[in-house]
Amino acid sequence: MNWNLFFKRKQEYIKKVIYSLSQNFKDSELSSPKTKRICFMAIAAILAIVIVFLLANKQSPQKQNNFDIAIKNYRNDIMLYSKQFNLNPNYLMAVIMLESSGKPDVPCRFEPNVFKKLKDVKANKLAHLEYITSQDLKNADEAALKNLASSWGPFQLMGYKCIHLGIKIKDLRGPNALYYGVFWIDETYGEYVRQGRYQDAFHIHNTGHPVPTNGKYRTYDPKYVTKGIEYMKYFEQNMK
Repeated sequence: MNWNLFFKRKQEYIKKVIYSLSQNFKDSELSSPKTKRICFMAIAAILAIVIVFLLANKQSPQKQNNFDIAIKNYRNDIMLYSKQFNLNPNYLMAVIMLESSGKPDVPCRFEPNVFKKLKDVKANKLAHLEYITSQDLKNADEAALKNLASSWGPFQLMGYKCIHLGIKIKDLRGPNALYYGVFWIDETYGEYVRQGRYQDAFHIHNTGHPVPTNGKYRTYDPKYVTKGIEYMKYFEQNMK
């Protein structure tokens, strides 16, 4: 659908409606004050409904474009890797949408709190960070620690995950970032995906833990898991 044309036509229609209503209001000048009040309230109510409708639907083309961008940039490789690792491609695409909106060139995101923890681990002020010890960081200077404390690639994996995977930080941010992102998902919580436990899988990707037993999400975005399930449905229908 051509969304620009759609909204242009909607705007033209709204202009006609407003003009018609204003003419009716003008014609009511000879009517009683009560009639004019009723006419004015009707105009105001209709305009409010129109504005709400436009605001609600204006988000659709952007989301549509983001989905199209994700499919264009990642579909072929994701279909290949999903077969290689036996992971649902719709889940993988949904994570990419959640983490990077399907963009091809994803900027890194520095996490100051993670940086501090890594510095504390290196200085033996903290025993470990996800089993990363001072021994793992002995050769890491401040620039390297900042890279390890940043999230990279379409899945936005933290740099220190490269230590778990036995690879270099450049692998998480270079042309192999997509492959190693899928590899990390398979190694970390692939069984959840293969078992269809997608709520737990999304929650693990964002927090490192399955959904708590009380059912309350602890994700940074409270709707992270809900959006993920919704995005999976979209890709299931549109990524054939």
